[in-house]
Amino acid sequence: MNDFVRMTALELLQGYNDKSFSPVDVTEALLKQIDSCNPTVNAYCLVDREITLASAHESAQRYSRGETHGVLDGVPVAIKDVFLTPMWPTIKGSKTIDPKSTLGKEAPSIAALNRNGYIPLGKTTTPEFGWKGVTDNPVDGITRNPWDASKTAGGSSGGSAAAVVLGMGPLALGTDAGGSIRIPAGFCGLVGLKPSFGEVPHWPASPFGTLAHAGPMAWTVSDCALLMNVLSEADNRDTNAIPRRNIDYLKAISGEPQELLKGLKIAYSATLGYVQNERDVERAVQDAADLLQSLGAEVTEVAPGFDDPLAAFGHLFYGGAANALRSISKRQRALMDTQLVAVAEKASQLSMLDYLAAVNERAALSEHMAHFHSKYDLLVTPTLPITAFKAGCEVPEGWPSTRWPSWTPFTYPFNMTGQPALSVPCGFSSSGLPIGLQFVGRRFEDVNVLRAGQAYQLAAPLTEKRPKLFYVDVAEGESA
Repeated sequence: MNDFVRMTALELLQGYNDKSFSPVDVTEALLKQIDSCNPTVNAYCLVDREITLASAHESAQRYSRGETHGVLDGVPVAIKDVFLTPMWPTIKGSKTIDPKSTLGKEAPSIAALNRNGYIPLGKTTTPEFGWKGVTDNPVDGITRNPWDASKTAGGSSGGSAAAVVLGMGPLALGTDAGGSIRIPAGFCGLVGLKPSFGEVPHWPASPFGTLAHAGPMAWTVSDCALLMNVLSEADNRDTNAIPRRNIDYLKAISGEPQELLKGLKIAYSATLGYVQNERDVERAVQDAADLLQSLGAEVTEVAPGFDDPLAAFGHLFYGGAANALRSISKRQRALMDTQLVAVAEKASQLSMLDYLAAVNERAALSEHMAHFHSKYDLLVTPTLPITAFKAGCEVPEGWPSTRWPSWTPFTYPFNMTGQPALSVPCGFSSSGLPIGLQFVGRRFEDVNVLRAGQAYQLAAPLTEKRPKLFYVDVAEGESA
């Protein structure tokens, strides 16, 4: 079992094609791992063994007949509980959603996965309506960090992140409207990509509007690229989706590190000109920048030159929260996360001109970054200035602000600009918590961020190190 839960999606596909093992073998091992690890971290809010194993048996039969579907046949995927799944309810961590009302509906990402023969592992936890950078909600409780269960997994895709790190699924779906893929990727130590806005079709439209992106989370950059080949398939329900370019992301990142980085001009900024980092973060990210240069990239230490857009982001994001609660009654709001209700009610007092001023600032930031990227292919920063803090809290203890965007200044600017941004693990703090490295690219040049992330991970993999909890076998009550 330990071999199966360690394997990447690409390794699983190789084994299926070699007939070394079957999707049923793998799925049974993953379900056992979920039984072992999920009670500690609360990554999954729904597991349905019957449907999951039925999908595995169907995949095994397709392999036996030589009639596999697409590029992911038999690969299990964890699904954040904001994606509509026809067989399971999608309640987004909220008591205000009627579970039955969501059945029979299918998000574009789920439709694409179905066309490619995936195995649905279950639904992963999210804060209510995905509203914050940590994961807890009134229905499912707190999701915890795989490396230290007293710490947060980050959010809002915290359940998906914890699932991948603990071998409870090789691939997972996440969404990101202010860092919600990259924050848990950074805190938990896995790979997470926020694609360019419009690259991955997403429906229904998010209440957070064009800040919101759907994307892959995985243990390796290669697996993220593989999943992008599926998620980027066309779906005409998303009117914001760009025309399909039919990029083979996996093929585009093949090669040795030096080859992948050749000719890339990288701007490195540890602070964006205004961020204070923890010392361990500063050290790890500086070491990563040095490694990229030693591998042949042209690395220049330079800030992109914009002021912190926190206030404008807050108007846009919390305006989206108010939009999400637009039709929810006062009685229903009493059942909700009180802080979500508070920020939504405050944002509902914004004037139209306040909101449009934020839209103007967003446009100016997008233009500024487009000019910046005329000189540099990529911008490299920390994913986060801090490591994971106490679970169940929106901000670290003693933090000067009460709201989560104040501690994730490297992520939300690039939701405003719609650029692709990738988080890759780049080390650990002195207390053993993961640190993330962020690659930001020009809009629609997702290949470049994946190429650079792949080069870095090949040179400094960190993929053999898993949390202690990964090895716990509940049946034996001790480490396997």
